[in-house]
Amino acid sequence: MTEATTTTRPVLREINDMTGSLAQRVYQSLKEAIMTLELPPGTVLRKGEICSQLGVSRSPATEALTRLAADGLVDVVPQSATRVSYFSMSEIREGAFLREALELAAVEKVARECTAEQLAQLTRSLRLQTLLVEDEDYAGFYEADEDLHHMIMAFTGYARVGTFAATAWLQVDRARQLLLPTPGRILETVEEHRAVIDAIRAGDPEGARHAMQHHLSKLIVKLEPLEQEQPALFRPLPA
Repeated sequence: MTEATTTTRPVLREINDMTGSLAQRVYQSLKEAIMTLELPPGTVLRKGEICSQLGVSRSPATEALTRLAADGLVDVVPQSATRVSYFSMSEIREGAFLREALELAAVEKVARECTAEQLAQLTRSLRLQTLLVEDEDYAGFYEADEDLHHMIMAFTGYARVGTFAATAWLQVDRARQLLLPTPGRILETVEEHRAVIDAIRAGDPEGARHAMQHHLSKLIVKLEPLEQEQPALFRPLPA
């Protein structure tokens, strides 16, 4: 099977208003474009175009691409092309497995120990999600969705849990960009979040775990068919 290749000028956010080193800002701009599928799997990334668009030299661009390769978001082939990594269903399943293990433990702990202020933050997040759905603001909803999960991780009190979960979830997070705009899925997601928060409010660790497991499992079930439905986005099988 011949591997498909997409070549396109990078669609990158300006880095002037970002914080961090130059390489960090280039990395963040590229990562955002990859994670939102502005740069879809298989897209060839040319350093010259990246440097020209972002106004940087080759050194920070090289450092950023090296870091993205370590994340599994970019494939760097010496003397050949650097391209956005294709999806791999095995990597998606592994990421979902690891994230679920962390998040189920986290939500149980939060349900046992949640403070009134933390519960208020979770409730406000749910209200915001509802408003974003009404406004059909899918990008805003996606950010609010992520914020809710990050909040639950942070409320465990363990500083590194969120980092571990985000790393495990990277490929799943990228693939789920294909799902959220589908009819009805956003409303389903809001109701799944509501069930999680209701269990936390009730101080029910088992109920919170069950609600979160249902929420996360719904996602992987919807991701599974994508390999057949959109094969061009997935890593080609060996000939």
